[in-house]
Amino acid sequence: MVLLGTPSEEGGGGKIDLINAGYFHDVHAAMMVHPWPEDRLEATCLAVEQFEVTFRGKEAHASAAPWQGVNALDAMTISQVAIGLLRQQLRPGDQVHGYVSEGGSAANIIPSRVVGRFMARSMISESLVGLRKRVRACFEAGALATGATLSVEDLGSPFSQMESDYDVLAHYRSAAEAIGRNFDLDDQGVTKPTCSTDMANVSLVVPTIHPLLGIATNGAVNHQPEFTAACITESADRAVIDGAVALAHAAIGVAQDEKLRARLSAR
Repeated sequence: MVLLGTPSEEGGGGKIDLINAGYFHDVHAAMMVHPWPEDRLEATCLAVEQFEVTFRGKEAHASAAPWQGVNALDAMTISQVAIGLLRQQLRPGDQVHGYVSEGGSAANIIPSRVVGRFMARSMISESLVGLRKRVRACFEAGALATGATLSVEDLGSPFSQMESDYDVLAHYRSAAEAIGRNFDLDDQGVTKPTCSTDMANVSLVVPTIHPLLGIATNGAVNHQPEFTAACITESADRAVIDGAVALAHAAIGVAQDEKLRARLSAR
């Protein structure tokens, strides 16, 4: 058994770097858990690309001579409106979201440099290519309308969709249930949560699972301050132990499953 530390899970894609460096070459199966408000066997992990958009215009005094400026913030505004309208025609599972990190320096100066970071997600990598082109056109529209120049920089590596190995996942379920976890939401057919992770890229080269480990959050969801606070509670401490034990026992179960062991060893 190997424990791999993989930084930049959400930003740069550290696991993708490890794949490219050969760290998963002799691995038979990969397992990981992630904190969540409920126990779930898997999420719908969307393919995602992250990128930084920069518009460059020209400063001018916003009162004395605004006509001499090129408003980069207007370019970003037009682009965001275009993306908002584009959402009406997006396929199920397609998502676009982001934020403006730099929007100007003073209210009386036409903004000459505006920067935003965005994410585009889709059900699979192939459909993400088409979505990215449509989103890029929205930013190009902002540049065209205002006369600003546009540059787009990719951030990290693209993440793929997730493909769980259900034989390995069955052993995780048995191990987790043995220590008191339950997967009623999965059994009831409740819609899987959506997210993205570079563990998905691992799943395309190694049989992989990525279940979600529930902690008591009183209704808070990931990336809310209340969820952060819930991560330093007794429930969260219990989840850390439960997650480690469940993964370890799942690995033992996989090793003792002759049919599954033969399939994984034959890779």
